[in-house]
Amino acid sequence: MGISRVGFAGLGSMGGPMALNLARAGVPLLVWNRTPGKADQVAEAAEDVAELFTRCDVVILMLKDADAVDAVLDRGGPAFAERVRGRTIVHMGTTAPEHSRGLETDLLAAGAKYVEAPVSGSRVPAEAGELVAMLAGDPGAIEEVRELFEPLCRETVHCGPVPNGLLMKLAVNVQLTAVVTGLAETVHFARTHGLDLGLLTGVLGAGQLASPILRVKTPKLADEDFAPQASIANVLANVELIAASAREAGLTLPLLEAARVLYAETARLGFGEADMVAVVKALETRSEDETRQ
Repeated sequence: MGISRVGFAGLGSMGGPMALNLARAGVPLLVWNRTPGKADQVAEAAEDVAELFTRCDVVILMLKDADAVDAVLDRGGPAFAERVRGRTIVHMGTTAPEHSRGLETDLLAAGAKYVEAPVSGSRVPAEAGELVAMLAGDPGAIEEVRELFEPLCRETVHCGPVPNGLLMKLAVNVQLTAVVTGLAETVHFARTHGLDLGLLTGVLGAGQLASPILRVKTPKLADEDFAPQASIANVLANVELIAASAREAGLTLPLLEAARVLYAETARLGFGEADMVAVVKALETRSEDETRQ
């Protein structure tokens, strides 16, 4: 590998297993996380963000949101130019497309390279190295870091210039949100009518609707297993990004808007850190309210 050392910032529910897969693949890795204990379990840990950039040619960011990305880079601050100059920044989290477009402008002006690389998948495919990366940016910069995606992804797709990677990710999440929300309604309907949820799982898996996401999420709904793979809070943040991008483009997305309301209701019920299938709790609460009226 031509890269001397790779930095990885953000060891959350997806970032942790992603960094671990890189370390297991023999990538020379230095990690940093706001909570230090997580970093020690993955690879050599940087004492602070400054060390991460000083010692690494490439820095992968798998961070919560745009504010976290800007804070780690010190974007707009005195350390930004020195921190990023001569390095390749790979942004694998999900932020607004316009944030990424502006970030690319600032990084290139500071003498850095930028690769936008959001991924489709949640904790389970992250652990298995089965994510799908949607790459955007300069083809030369992408080619320089492409081998880093091999331990993380089963497929990478070059989507064109920034922010097409993030726009593609948001488009994929329109479908994901509709599928999982629809599945929650399906299980809610079946449970209320006293159907055998094991049989329902089998029927869904045997027909044309069968898919990896249904194989993972249907048993979680049947068992009321809300251990997070992709949390309600995370999904709601993504849905808000989609809604904002739709408004900017003059689009109306009625299914997404209905889902946005349901995920917000679920968060208010106290399930923000639960898996996205906990959206069924908003459906149950609505049904109970209707019954009482």
